Amino acid sequence: MPWWRRGTVYQVYPRSFQDSDGDGVGDLAGIERRLDHIAALGVDAIWLSPIFPSPMADFGYDVADYRDVDPLFGDLAAFDRLLAAAHAHGLKLLLDFVPNHSSDRHPWFVESRADRTNPKRDWYIWRDPAPDGGPPNNWISDFGGSAWEYDAATGQYYLHAFLKQQPDLNWRNPAVKAAMFDVMRFWFDRGVDGFRIDVLWHIVKAEGFPDNPPNPYWRPGITERDRLIQRHSTDQPEAHAIAAEMRAIADGYGGDRVLIGEIFLPNDRHARWYGTRARPQVHLPFNFQLIENGWDAAGLREMIAAYEASLPPHGWPNWVIGSHDAPRIAARVGEAQARVAAMLLLTLRGTPTLYQGDEIGIGQVDIPPDRVRDPQELRQPGIGIGRDRSRTPMPWDAAPHAGFSTAEPWLPLNPDWRTRNVAAQDGDAGSMLTLYRRLLALRRAHPALSVGDFRLLDASDGVLAFERRHGDAVLRVALNLTHEAKPLPFGGEVLLSTLPGSAHETLRADEGIIIR
Repeated sequence: MPWWRRGTVYQVYPRSFQDSDGDGVGDLAGIERRLDHIAALGVDAIWLSPIFPSPMADFGYDVADYRDVDPLFGDLAAFDRLLAAAHAHGLKLLLDFVPNHSSDRHPWFVESRADRTNPKRDWYIWRDPAPDGGPPNNWISDFGGSAWEYDAATGQYYLHAFLKQQPDLNWRNPAVKAAMFDVMRFWFDRGVDGFRIDVLWHIVKAEGFPDNPPNPYWRPGITERDRLIQRHSTDQPEAHAIAAEMRAIADGYGGDRVLIGEIFLPNDRHARWYGTRARPQVHLPFNFQLIENGWDAAGLREMIAAYEASLPPHGWPNWVIGSHDAPRIAARVGEAQARVAAMLLLTLRGTPTLYQGDEIGIGQVDIPPDRVRDPQELRQPGIGIGRDRSRTPMPWDAAPHAGFSTAEPWLPLNPDWRTRNVAAQDGDAGSMLTLYRRLLALRRAHPALSVGDFRLLDASDGVLAFERRHGDAVLRVALNLTHEAKPLPFGGEVLLSTLPGSAHETLRADEGIIIR
């Protein structure tokens, strides 16, 4: 059983984890300093959001050099120290690979933009204007506005699925593919344990670049991107062959290297990214449905059943409730239900990914207009898509700036940081941090929870119940997603409750229970 099936991944947003040099921005040395916290939590791997040299137009997802570290975070020597220290703590280390686009300051794009005859012109996607002089088609950037930017010097448009500072690479060009595969080998050779692959389903576009069809369900107040269905700009058949080649590279370094693909698609199309037994693709196509769906037992039950049913026989499930792009779970469902959500995440069948700060229950953080840094929010204000609220610095203690930095942090702290921080929760038996540690310890102690079979069980309205089984061991989970007491659907020995004590005969309001 490979580690990524039985283990748990913890996402670190490097800018916001720990600052070591007093500039208000987190860095690699800061992460190394806090490895004891991550290891004590009980996770198995760290996924780092991008650390590569970047102009930071999209905070690292605009890469200017795929083989180095941005000075803001340190250097390659600092990375090597972090990697060695993580391994010494028994932790795997995964990097965020950004293959769909680079920065417009990457040397490849600088050459590509120089003139139409440059050897790297075809490394990016250039097209002539439409007959009216406008963009080649109607595609919309994920950050709003046209996905095409006109370059007056060469008289053509280039494609950018995100910011204009993030031109899309042309993965139909074999030279691009070879160069990016060499990037993967560079980091594998350095010892990394895998990659989370950014927007993997974007990397190939339909030939001919036809217009995307309108979305009949779009309405004002939703991100502009969703005005169209991304039928021709994402999830093209040719992308699956590229994912299979990436998998072959990873497998060539041994069975412990893992590829996690960022993919937002309906179940049937999402499942195709596992590939086949003969030609596998990514190990784990990220499953964001706990983020995207409402918080009610009936809806979650239906979603879980449909997702499980969609998996190929060789496919392993995975679950996420928080990330650097999504509203925090405690802000979405409240602190009481965030405890229930923690139990759900860590007892479902499949590999869970935790996001930094969720283990102490960071909730709503309002970002003043003059502190907004997220380009997505700045380009489409007022519709609630800002990501800064998920990227606020980690509060470690009640010292100035929450122990994150000796200077003013790059984003505001959570407003309750003086009482909601790691040190405050460390010795509190009833804290969210203690709950996460106990849940993760149970996963390690009971294979039924990490790799066991899964079966949904009947329960009263508002309660989600399921069984995990491994050999003769049977554990059952009951989660009350309401604010009122419910009948406990089964009896047995209570291994863990999300609340202090246990009534045993009832499921208290906002309570989750694991029973043997």
